[in-house]
Amino acid sequence: MKRSMKVMTAGTLALTMALTSSVFVFAEDAEYTIGIEQFAEHGSLDNCREGFLQGLAEEGIVEGENLTVDYKNAAADMGTAGQISDNFASDNVDMMVGIATPSAQSCFNAAMDKEIPVIFTAVTDPVAAELAAEDGTPAGEITGTSDKLPVQLQLEMIREILPEAKTIGILYTTSEANSESAIKEYEALAPDYDFEIVTKGITATADIPLAAEAILADVDCLTNLTDNTVVASLPTILEMANEKNIPVFGSEIEQVKIGCLAAEGLDYVALGVQTGKMAAQVLKGEKKASEIPYETIEEAALYLNTKVAENLGIEIAPEVSDKAAETFDEIVEE
Repeated sequence: MKRSMKVMTAGTLALTMALTSSVFVFAEDAEYTIGIEQFAEHGSLDNCREGFLQGLAEEGIVEGENLTVDYKNAAADMGTAGQISDNFASDNVDMMVGIATPSAQSCFNAAMDKEIPVIFTAVTDPVAAELAAEDGTPAGEITGTSDKLPVQLQLEMIREILPEAKTIGILYTTSEANSESAIKEYEALAPDYDFEIVTKGITATADIPLAAEAILADVDCLTNLTDNTVVASLPTILEMANEKNIPVFGSEIEQVKIGCLAAEGLDYVALGVQTGKMAAQVLKGEKKASEIPYETIEEAALYLNTKVAENLGIEIAPEVSDKAAETFDEIVEE
């Protein structure tokens, strides 16, 4: 018995090689099904999704070839988000992808019992959202990327463009952990730039008009977070702000294109690509999601809209405009 365990016959060797070969063939020919839940429909989250699929494709996982994607949008409704996640779990997809914090949380809750890995993106504070520990380690089989705002750079930029401004308004959704986290950072840093932060919370899209009307009466400008409900209603907010000649600062490039004056923002396509590459490691079995700490995008860039500045009668100093990564001279209608 012992002797037979030590000796590998030619037949056994051939069988072992065949089995080994078949494993590699299976890995190369693997097909994947993922469920993507996007919390709301707006430019930055759309860019995340586009970048995510691009990142997967760069790693050899291509939609329509070896990847089936079930994409659903929750329309900024938590109840809908929960239903989508539960359906993904019932379908036993290979991976759930949550774009924005509420969807990431919803996917994680639904996937837990099924041991389905979850990848998130556009989550400003994964720790506050209870998706990761303080040291960045995942809370379970979940990892992804953070779109944490460069708050200090934003405040510096607002001060340069509006040297006389005293108050900055922020609209936010009270149920979004990301927004509360960002507001705390704004409130901590604002005194360094002689600003006072004025906030107004909402619970649903229907609250936006009244909340915007109230806050615009008390501030010199607005700055936008990555708050999904608010961003989805940005055209309404911009229209109301423009009537009062109050500038609105964005949090990323798409918001500047549609009418925000400026933003120290992130490239959400690049964020999505980064996330897609992380997801590919999990799908290929190279790493478990629980073995990959969440990541943040390293660079922010200044985006300006000179048409908005012209409409508001604001002159952008050359030392500011010269720093812009991209400048727009028109307002793109959504």
